Amino acid sequence: MQTLTDEILSQTIRIRPKESHKGTYGRVCLVGGNDHFGGAILMATEASVYSGAGLNTTLTDPSNFVSLHARMPEAMVADFTSQAELTELVAAANTVVIGPGLGTTTQSLHVLQTVFNTVAHNQTLIVDGSAITLVADKSLQLPDAQLIFTPHQMEWQRLSGIKIADQTDEANEKVRRELGGTVVLKSHQTKIYAPNGSYLNTAGTPAQATGGMGDTLAGMIGGFTAQFADQTNAVLAAVYAHSAIADELAEHQYVVLPTQIIHQLPQFMHDHQA
Repeated sequence: MQTLTDEILSQTIRIRPKESHKGTYGRVCLVGGNDHFGGAILMATEASVYSGAGLNTTLTDPSNFVSLHARMPEAMVADFTSQAELTELVAAANTVVIGPGLGTTTQSLHVLQTVFNTVAHNQTLIVDGSAITLVADKSLQLPDAQLIFTPHQMEWQRLSGIKIADQTDEANEKVRRELGGTVVLKSHQTKIYAPNGSYLNTAGTPAQATGGMGDTLAGMIGGFTAQFADQTNAVLAAVYAHSAIADELAEHQYVVLPTQIIHQLPQFMHDHQA
């Protein structure tokens, strides 16, 4: 298992060409945020926008529209209960993030199944949070897309069937091969199991132990994979940046908030571009 260092940042984050526009930097569609968990999709959206994705659209419950417009006017907003809007906007994206704040209701399941039925092989699909739980509980068939799963250890137990105490690298990799794609297994030292190898992220701090960290990481992975051609490097760079920013903030803070990491992203990426 390779250990991530800041070299992954300069290998991934590129100086932007002069002749470029918002379409150059990818389209991200983020799906989630029911009427109880709007904050999750808001943070995921903000992370995608701040990481530099060119166009961002959030499909969520209408109860979240005002908050999203007020906090993040750079993102477009649509109703995830509208079948037509959901399929049209998901189909138009380079990267789709499904799960932050989605919930596990009947409506949540319908939204997830619609996304799964819509995404295509050439799209990146990040399956996070509630979406992972629904896949596990309902034994859903995974779509033919470039899959990235972002579970914490309990969600991975549900999805993989491997108890937390038995989540060895060998066992995790076996299930990853069965699932296809990449697994970002979040813990105090996050491990990334990818088709080309496995990686250990030793950056990070206990100051990150607060709600919304995973939603923020999912949004960052969305923004990075939409922009940067090497999808594995994009995932690795997002994971490392998320922790490295937190480490810097924790030098002077007892707790690090997800939104603070988000707001540091543009400067951090500028300082590590190559």
